[in-house]
Amino acid sequence: MAKVFSHIDKSLRDFIGKQAMFFVATAPSDGGRVNLSPKGYRDTFAVLDDHTVAYVDLFGSGAETIAHLRDNGRITIMFCSFTRNSRILRLFGTGRVVRPDDAEFDRIRTHFPTLHAGTRAAIVVDVDRIADACGFAVPYYELVDERPVLDAHHQKAPEDSYVRIIERNRHSIDGLPALDPDHPLPPSAGR
Repeated sequence: MAKVFSHIDKSLRDFIGKQAMFFVATAPSDGGRVNLSPKGYRDTFAVLDDHTVAYVDLFGSGAETIAHLRDNGRITIMFCSFTRNSRILRLFGTGRVVRPDDAEFDRIRTHFPTLHAGTRAAIVVDVDRIADACGFAVPYYELVDERPVLDAHHQKAPEDSYVRIIERNRHSIDGLPALDPDHPLPPSAGR
């Protein structure tokens, strides 16, 4: 059954590395909506050390995670095995947003083999609780492939579409501040 771990050891790193997707959960401090987002592309998640992880945040439909992290920093990342070996792993911690124009971004970027078109930021999480659960009720699924749709969209998106997304994502759905008006465009914009 459930177990709590003192750090992200090799066996946990191996488990994380085998998962094709993960989920990110955040919530505002005072009421509002809980956000739960599925994330894909295996090469967008990295374990930086025994208590720190990061993922590449891509431009998408909203900026709830960023708004909630700016509000209180609370974040939970969940990995869920859909193979015959059932397991759920949750990483609880405090997250922060590292924009591509932040000096720290270049150091974090070294943990990712490629930088996807449409990269908005890196989300860095200082993990303070690591726990797994059995996942016995989670169904088996067979991975066919990663869905290339978001990458394809970002590779051909014009710069002005990102300007509109940034404007639309200046606040969360609950009105919390999210993206700043000077948020940098992704490296692929304006090709």
